[in-house]
Amino acid sequence: MHPTANVHPQAIVEPGARIGERVEIGPWTFIGADVEIGADTRVHSHVVINGKTTIGRENRIYQFASVGEENQDKKYAGEPTRLVIGDNNIIREGCTIHRGTVQDNWLTAIGNNNLLMAYVHVAHDCVIGDNCVIANNVALAGHVIVGNSVIIGGYTTVHQFCQIGNYSMSAANTALFKDVPAFVMTSGNPAAAHGMNFEGMRRRGYSQELIGKLRQCYKIIYRQGLRTTEAIERLEAMEPVPEILLLIDSLKASTRGITR
Repeated sequence: MHPTANVHPQAIVEPGARIGERVEIGPWTFIGADVEIGADTRVHSHVVINGKTTIGRENRIYQFASVGEENQDKKYAGEPTRLVIGDNNIIREGCTIHRGTVQDNWLTAIGNNNLLMAYVHVAHDCVIGDNCVIANNVALAGHVIVGNSVIIGGYTTVHQFCQIGNYSMSAANTALFKDVPAFVMTSGNPAAAHGMNFEGMRRRGYSQELIGKLRQCYKIIYRQGLRTTEAIERLEAMEPVPEILLLIDSLKASTRGITR
């Protein structure tokens, strides 16, 4: 434990845990022996961080979160699987984040600059990118992949093995059973596509010309009665700007079919 760490006397930090510079750990929090916490991270009271869990710098973890606990897969037999969390994430009250399984990559991973609001569940083997906002009571089943800058509305449920593309967005109470291409907005149970996140594009400084091209892409995918493979062929014939290539890659990566 680094000498500048501030650990409350009523916290339990098992021998072997690696606690970085200026880490704060509140009362009645438990930190397991295989946990590593990076500098300037603040762990509030009544938090459990367990297992082979690595947490980066400047994270904030709020009360009653359970981070790095054994997964809920019935095949799990105590293997030393891992959870890795990056930097500058906010993990709010009651979140549950489980370690991976040997049936996948032994790893659950969360990137940087994400906000997980209260009672979010991240199951085993999920991978979350950077700059995502995951609202209250979202539940990600096992093996879900979430891209960068994704917004997932409250009470959304995501079926196992789904992939959610970069810059996409789901409304509250959405039930996702299929993959979501990059930029696409979804809502409903079961989810349906309802345009693209054009407002988000404007906030990111996309030009009107680029937004128009992405709007054309959406029409090719969803308005012309094409199969996904046919839509990809049409998109590949367009000017290969990075955003269109990103959209094409998300279509090609789909294994469950795309949300329509």
